[in-house]
Amino acid sequence: MPHPITNGSAGEIHLLLGNEAIVRGAIEAGVEVVTCYPGTPSSEAPDTFYRLSPDGQYSFEYSVNEKVALEVGGGATLAGAMTLVTMKHVGVNVAADPLFTLTYIGSPGGLVLLSADDPGCHSSQNEQDNRLYARMAGLPVFEPSTAQEAKDMARDALLLSRELEQPVLLRTTTRLNHLRGPVELGEARQPRKVPTPAKNFRRFVPVPAVARARHPVLLENLEKARSLAESSPWNPVSGDGGVGIVASGISRAYVHDVLEAEGRREKTRYLELGFSYPLPEKACLDMLENCSTVLVVEEGEPVVENELRTLAQRHGLSTTILGKGTGGLTRLGEYDSGLVRRAVDLALGETPAEVDNCQAPEGLPLRPPNLCAGCPHRAAYYAVRQVFGDEARYSSDIGCYTLGLLPPLSAADFLLCMGSSVSAGSGFSLASDEPVVAFIGDSTFFHSGITGLVNAVFNHHDVLLVVLDNHTTAMTGHQPHPGVETTIHGANEGRVDIETIVRGCGVTQVATVNPLNLKKTVAALEEMKSMRGVRVLIAREPCPLHARKLLGKKGKRTAFVPETTDSVRDCVSRLACPAFRVDGEEVSVDENACSGCMVCLQITTDIKTKGTA
Repeated sequence: MPHPITNGSAGEIHLLLGNEAIVRGAIEAGVEVVTCYPGTPSSEAPDTFYRLSPDGQYSFEYSVNEKVALEVGGGATLAGAMTLVTMKHVGVNVAADPLFTLTYIGSPGGLVLLSADDPGCHSSQNEQDNRLYARMAGLPVFEPSTAQEAKDMARDALLLSRELEQPVLLRTTTRLNHLRGPVELGEARQPRKVPTPAKNFRRFVPVPAVARARHPVLLENLEKARSLAESSPWNPVSGDGGVGIVASGISRAYVHDVLEAEGRREKTRYLELGFSYPLPEKACLDMLENCSTVLVVEEGEPVVENELRTLAQRHGLSTTILGKGTGGLTRLGEYDSGLVRRAVDLALGETPAEVDNCQAPEGLPLRPPNLCAGCPHRAAYYAVRQVFGDEARYSSDIGCYTLGLLPPLSAADFLLCMGSSVSAGSGFSLASDEPVVAFIGDSTFFHSGITGLVNAVFNHHDVLLVVLDNHTTAMTGHQPHPGVETTIHGANEGRVDIETIVRGCGVTQVATVNPLNLKKTVAALEEMKSMRGVRVLIAREPCPLHARKLLGKKGKRTAFVPETTDSVRDCVSRLACPAFRVDGEEVSVDENACSGCMVCLQITTDIKTKGTA
């Protein structure tokens, strides 16, 4: 069935998620190649491309990590293809190496990097503001604040990149990625690759002599972008009051809400930065010269605020510039209309109004981060705890399995970044006498765990690595990776086997188990505990959600508790499966939640099974 994102006509209005709107914008620009590594809050953008790819006029791939995604995208744009590369903010750290050189050699076909930042750490390990990356690497920046802008800016960013032959950053934040709003569609352009540039090592092979010559070209292109930003419709000015407001990103939407109330528009002059870098200095200077006070509203770091302070100092202006520290505007978390209203009131010299925010009802039950019922990672962690207990240090990684950090599983003692568990565990082992067990998922193993494993073998580290292979990238939405059985296009004929890779890396102490078989898993762990050097245990069992959704597998049996005994209570306290229901002293099993893994039956014979095998 035709989908409006790929087949909708100009003028139609659809209610789209911010990430979906970005997909439509790219199609309206005529995007030809899309590469990505999934990561919340960006995931719905590549997932939508993936879902629509059988009917799309673009090539799409989930790459094994962000660096590879940008390198594949970089190669495509060098061949003349209009290209979009998507990732979450910390993914740009992984892709930074090719990024900083790609801005030197340029992007003949056009290339936009979608960086989805996450103020407030809703699903991330930090709050980094990737507008700073844009300034370091030399990337013009677009920052949408509505679903309509997400669509239109994705389109315009790609067209600008092709025009300048310069990569462009589309910077979004969680609220924009996940809001839903009306989007009027534009005309979709037919993909049209520009001719592949002639061979030219003086541009495309950045040996030092070439890099030195290309750096001035990058700076010239940024000045062209600055000139375009000065007159861009994405940087409008409204109002002529004596107090200025400058805002970027989703903060622009909050400022609009605030200015709609109680005549604030008449008192203010408002500069919106949608095309926020290079800074449109003339527009900013006009604001600084004509306003006694200027308030800067931006989530994350004081990037625009500091640039305005520099601009004012350079021109000898005494304008009062407010920003971080005003009315609760901080470098922490997300902003909202209430917070911005308080800051605007203070900038106007008014007493901040009390904002009556909705409060959550009292007494709501707390829900700690938890692995799903039937998750095979829970069984693996349980087995590891049976063998190592608190004797070992557990090096964790990025994925569902990080949820094993709380008691009773307590399977995460430290974590650095995606793919770090092997190497960080190696380092801990190097400096400690304690045994180290590192955990990594299958997708993360392909992402960047392999290099850590090679390093551990080469340097003779002493670490036990448990690869939690659930056959998918579960945490971000079940995206495929090189080890999966099937994809949206059918069977994965290029399937890459993890055990073969592990052995190919030089590991000789390798075993593969089904973690739902506790007896065999514990036995394998006991054997590896007595060994030294690099050992790898692969715990293979599909994520039950993935198995049901894509593989069509559904459990036919569930567990039940005929009588609550001490043995049952002990099982609940050690396994902590969310399918258990505890009512006072009584324990039962929620049959709707139970996936039929039957792990609890292996811990106590007082829990029985229902259904057919």
